[in-house]
Amino acid sequence: MVNSFTSMTGHLKIIVEKHPDGYVAYPLGIDGVVVGEGDTYEEALADVRSAIRFHVETFGTEVLTAESGPRRPSSLRPRSPLPDDKIPR
Repeated sequence: MVNSFTSMTGHLKIIVEKHPDGYVAYPLGIDGVVVGEGDTYEEALADVRSAIRFHVETFGTEVLTAESGPRRPSSLRPRSPLPDDKIPR
């Protein structure tokens, strides 16, 4: 299920997934790992909203991205082992 969260920092989509042991929620469009969980949909949503607030208060609004999907930290993004001028064409 998709929910949304609006705060002073902007608007984020939140995905809430049902699992055998409860619910897991995570936002899209934020750098870093932010996850909430709970026995009910409402608990997971409240938990992830609290985690988002904490994440933004801790790391600043720079963690909010314009992208609509989760992002990997730049250190984990794939890179070519060769400089551009050395890549075979």
